[in-house]
Amino acid sequence: MTAAAFRPATLDDVARAAGVSRSTASRVIAGTGFASPAARERVVTAADQLGYVPNPAARALVRGGGGVRLVVAAAATSAAVLDDPYVHRVVGSAARVCAPAGVGVALHWLPLGDPRGLEQLAADRSVCGVVLVNTTEALLDAVPRSLHGRVASIGIGSAEVPSFDVDNTAGAGAVLRHLYATGRRRIAMVTGPAWLPCSQRPVQAYRHLMRQAGLPERVVDGDFTAARGRAAAGEALRRWPDVDAIYAISDETAFGVIAALRDGGVRVPGDVAVAGFDDIPLAGMTAPALTTASHPVGRIATAAATAVLAGRPAAPVTLFPSALVTRDSA
Repeated sequence: MTAAAFRPATLDDVARAAGVSRSTASRVIAGTGFASPAARERVVTAADQLGYVPNPAARALVRGGGGVRLVVAAAATSAAVLDDPYVHRVVGSAARVCAPAGVGVALHWLPLGDPRGLEQLAADRSVCGVVLVNTTEALLDAVPRSLHGRVASIGIGSAEVPSFDVDNTAGAGAVLRHLYATGRRRIAMVTGPAWLPCSQRPVQAYRHLMRQAGLPERVVDGDFTAARGRAAAGEALRRWPDVDAIYAISDETAFGVIAALRDGGVRVPGDVAVAGFDDIPLAGMTAPALTTASHPVGRIATAAATAVLAGRPAAPVTLFPSALVTRDSA
């Protein structure tokens, strides 16, 4: 974690800047009770300058919900992200956090390269906050100021948007060191999407460890899908017939790798060891069972949703540990 934390403006800050009492500021913001025109103008101006946003989640507790919702906004190249099991796990964990507060959870697709949907979410009075998934630098830059203090990212973050993520650098390192310890020296890697910043950390860990060990770097592009894993396995074998291990940075991709190797008569792990990342439930039930590294999606999503709902300052970066899970495939 880094030391500094972003603190959203509070009602007390607005009252102080406007030179009025907290109760007067509250009446102006809520639109109830008396306030002089001059005081009203000062409060509105101060709230705008400070980027103050009332906490709809808190109002939901008092008023019994009223349609208030937290939005899980997932960036992706297509709406297929709405069917992604990973995204569904984020939504489920967020729902468990929000239900006691009477706050609903909605899933929203943000087309890659067109983050205007964030402006719509910011302007929607029923949206108490947003949890970003698959966050990019462009998406962070597009977060409206009115969302500051009620937005969190699962992935990369910024000074205004706290991030919650798995330490996939350490997780990748643990898997690669395991492959090395078991005698593998010609290790290929299947990556995640090139546009996703957090998927580049394992690639950097791979390159560093390969250079450190004096081993060749063999990188094949991936996209977290099993279909791409199948294709990537064939590409790796064509380019490097002597490959003795393939590390995919998602379990889904690793399943595709194993299927392609099996179809080609390659034994796993006898000829080629295979490892993934995520430790999804299916990883322990395949044949062979998949060696992988854990990804505590539920804990990460719970922390992100809790930070948004609470509306309190959060550390800019919170990383959750990843642990090696050894099974039969490597």
